[in-house]
Amino acid sequence: MDRWIAATHGAELRRAGEPVAVDLGYGAAPWTAVELLGRLRTVAPRARVVGVEIEPARVAAARPYERAGLVFRHGGFEIPIPQRPMLIRAANVLRQYEEGEVAAVWERLRARLAPAGDGSRGGLLVEGTCDEIGRRHVWVALGPEGARTVTFATRLGSLERPSDLAERLPKALIHRNVPGEPVHAFLRDFDRAWAAAAPYASYGARQRWIRAVRELTAHWPVLDGPVRWRQGEVTVAWGALAPVR
Repeated sequence: MDRWIAATHGAELRRAGEPVAVDLGYGAAPWTAVELLGRLRTVAPRARVVGVEIEPARVAAARPYERAGLVFRHGGFEIPIPQRPMLIRAANVLRQYEEGEVAAVWERLRARLAPAGDGSRGGLLVEGTCDEIGRRHVWVALGPEGARTVTFATRLGSLERPSDLAERLPKALIHRNVPGEPVHAFLRDFDRAWAAAAPYASYGARQRWIRAVRELTAHWPVLDGPVRWRQGEVTVAWGALAPVR
């Protein structure tokens, strides 16, 4: 997720001059916030990260790791900082919520983002779910105006078939992986493309993935290209996968 953010949102972060990013719900240890700062500074050297946690004990435990550009604050969806952040990252935060609560949380977080204007699309909310060691991850990217994209990302060597990512769909989509829903059709088509690309497996999982994604582009609005596909990613327009109401 961090790698994708740096690649796709780096220009916006640099344009902001001194961008603030929020690692919302960083967990029992502060490592994700530390890693986010390191990744963002490769594309925006003046970036700052604020780790936000609802549990006071976790904030206290993280405070010794504060440094220039990295602080920790107690709070939640209100995002307790004076700035309008250019980035809010929320990984594995909404998985314990009900699906019906997601839209309101998204709206609340989007309202805290830096607004669009002066050639900028504004801040970015990245919300998704990953497995315990980050091998499989699916996230939604939202701007001030609403949801934009869904990204599927995996360590290719661990993948048996693309639909393995279904168990890591974000809360807005995970209960929609059923017949009649767009995300179910997408994963079905992805598995078929993966199977058809089996001959490319002799060149490695990366080449098989690239071939399968290229096949998907004939029927789905894939928004990225081979540079991202090589990383084990594919990004699709949100509107193509949004739940049927």
